[in-house]
Amino acid sequence: MRQPRASGGEHLLVSLLVLYVAITTLWPLVRLFASAFQAGEDGAALGLMLSTLSSRSTLRALSGTLQTSLLSVAVSTLLGVALAFAVSLLKLRTRAALTFLILMPLIIPSQTMALAWIELSGAQSPILKPLGLAPPPGTTNPLYSMGGIAFVMGIEHMPLVFIAVRAALRALPADLVEAARILGIPPARIGRGIVLPIVMPSVLAGSLIAFTAAIGNFGVPALLGIPGRISVLTTLIYQRLNGFGPATAGQVATLALVLALMAALAILARNLVTTRIAVPLPAGAPFVPRRSAPLIEALLWLVVLVLSLVPLAALTMTALLPAIGVAFGPDTANLDQFRAVLDNQTVRRAFGNSLMLATMTAAICVLVAVPLAFLGVRRKNRLLRLLDMVIEAPWVVPGTVVALGMILAFLKPLPLIGVSIYGTSAILVIAYLARFLPLVLRPVAAAAHSTDPSLDEAARVAGAGLARRILSIFLPGILPAATAGAILVVMTALNELTLSALLWSSGHETIGVMVFALQYEGNSTSAAAVAVLSTLMVLALAAIATLAGRRLPKGTLPWMD
Repeated sequence: MRQPRASGGEHLLVSLLVLYVAITTLWPLVRLFASAFQAGEDGAALGLMLSTLSSRSTLRALSGTLQTSLLSVAVSTLLGVALAFAVSLLKLRTRAALTFLILMPLIIPSQTMALAWIELSGAQSPILKPLGLAPPPGTTNPLYSMGGIAFVMGIEHMPLVFIAVRAALRALPADLVEAARILGIPPARIGRGIVLPIVMPSVLAGSLIAFTAAIGNFGVPALLGIPGRISVLTTLIYQRLNGFGPATAGQVATLALVLALMAALAILARNLVTTRIAVPLPAGAPFVPRRSAPLIEALLWLVVLVLSLVPLAALTMTALLPAIGVAFGPDTANLDQFRAVLDNQTVRRAFGNSLMLATMTAAICVLVAVPLAFLGVRRKNRLLRLLDMVIEAPWVVPGTVVALGMILAFLKPLPLIGVSIYGTSAILVIAYLARFLPLVLRPVAAAAHSTDPSLDEAARVAGAGLARRILSIFLPGILPAATAGAILVVMTALNELTLSALLWSSGHETIGVMVFALQYEGNSTSAAAVAVLSTLMVLALAAIATLAGRRLPKGTLPWMD
């Protein structure tokens, strides 16, 4: 079908969107990577990059990144595949609740997950200590190690594998499994010999996504690795900037480039897996589980509770104690820590800043995503495809890379106005906009493809202007998806740490920064109280999104069928 000729209004809209993406995304990334290719002190080409890559600290951090990431992927894959098989292939009475709890590590912020596991596994654990299972007093927390980092990151990224494998299992044709049953093949052999080979490409794809998330993770390596002297690239970048400031821009840009290349290779491998290795399945009715397994369901609940709720319970119990080392009980538990953090002006400011940043980011992302999706459906050309790829880049590459790009792009005063936004909330807003736009654009674009293009064409023929067609005809159809995307942005940005850790300044603290700073200072009970409050906010937003879930496009909310 021939596309209608673009109007002057559409040309202007495309130009404005290109300018927006160039300012928020393209220029910071170009500026970052250009800094990595500077000459060395002796004037040698690529001297700065070569000296940084050959340094002992870089090699140690690179080794730590690869080891912790690969180990965490092993944990994520093992747990994700097992849970996906159980939830998808068995008839479970509590499937919806189990699915939500399995995906909880994806909803809970990284630093909160790390802090929760620290409180659960330490010598003063309010849960393990009364049971006699906690480490001896005075010993180092076992999670302050490479294995500990990999374990916690593996649990955090497990839902990524679970989602990929479960999607493949839900597309499994029922005829295939029924034929195997008729032939008398045992269920275990059906799983190993028929189902697993079919879903293996999804297993590999999910594992590669988990690897991409692991190499860019900052919260877990910062809270577990810095005390345990385990260096990874994200924490090395943070420590370099925190210790030496923008003077080390070229060195940390090189480290960021390494992270970006690793992420790009993982994404490329994932695309090859999904396009070259994926098994084409015959059309047919999807597989519907018929076999009940009460014992396995009970075991599933035990595993999921340990993975998702028990650490949060330990975190909450710690927040109710007056100080670390005090035994938890009716006489010691109180709300004093919650009152203290809420009375703390800096903490209140951090909550206000995070709410402002998250809501502003969500609103602007919706304003940008709606016309982008409109043009994406109406105008399929190279420029829009290129724009879509650039928009995805800040979400795909590690957040540390995005933050460094923002520092280098906006450190100097802006042209014309002569004012630098470095050290202000404006740089955080720009970084959030670049990072989280895909969270809104994906569901909006999916909803846009299901709209009827003839309505827009009829309105255009009738003389309706571009703005009226978007607001009156296009927007009502994709508004539920835009709302869901906005909620996802608020949920994610509310406790963001990776960007904020490098971009915050005095007076512009965020919730994630406060949790990290309080724990880093040794004030574990206050850090736990702030983390619990922020988690309750996220869960409340998840509940609101779930209530509106029936009106949303399928797949918008990962925890809903």
